[in-house]
Amino acid sequence: MWFGVVTLFPEMLAAVTACGVTGRACRNGLIEVHAYNPRDFARDKFRTVDDKPYGGGPGMLMKVQPLSDAIATARAAAPSGTRIVCLSPQGRRLDHSLVTEFHSWGAMILVAGRYEGIDERILESEVDLEVSVGDFVVSGGELPAMCIIDAVSRMVPGVLGNIENAQGDTFAQGLLHYPQYTRPESIGGRRVPEVLMSGDHARIREWRLMMALGRTWERRPDLLGGRELSAEERDLLQRYQAQRQVKL
Repeated sequence: MWFGVVTLFPEMLAAVTACGVTGRACRNGLIEVHAYNPRDFARDKFRTVDDKPYGGGPGMLMKVQPLSDAIATARAAAPSGTRIVCLSPQGRRLDHSLVTEFHSWGAMILVAGRYEGIDERILESEVDLEVSVGDFVVSGGELPAMCIIDAVSRMVPGVLGNIENAQGDTFAQGLLHYPQYTRPESIGGRRVPEVLMSGDHARIREWRLMMALGRTWERRPDLLGGRELSAEERDLLQRYQAQRQVKL
């Protein structure tokens, strides 16, 4: 998987290129992450990359020319047909289905905005899709870009030790994850559920599915709204709801 990132702060990308799962993937050649800094394309002696918005208002906007030239350089280095995504609060909300789509592309250029935003003409002429990672504001697009790189990289064969790890991730099956436990068996009187100690894999699978359904019902019911439950899933969710009612 090939990633190009247009950013004024390429040093921030070390969080994905040098650390953890994605850092190992970079070292093993499973993913590539390349940075393109608009400041390198500024044409004045001060390397200016921002300017005042027409019409007035607070803050500054990224200048068109340095940003456009950085995008053009990234496009020239990228595989043919690579699409461009801009991180923006106005964009489509990032979710697992979109991450899966990005993985299918094989390559992508991520534009990390700064200041008060990007000239609309860049978005119209250069960008294929705007994406938001949530209804909140951060100082720039670098952190959202790194979220996308990390999420997409997990789907690349060989990046994780076992591809089932990615397939079992929260949201991969449209559900939140079931609770998990490790040693010791008891902490402050709270014990690991007996079923997980039983060695009965069928019961464990059923319990985990029930807990995933129940947790999703409690915390993210919107996810269940778009999911057609199987007969087994409906039964397990009803059992979970009955157990919760007894506890309440």
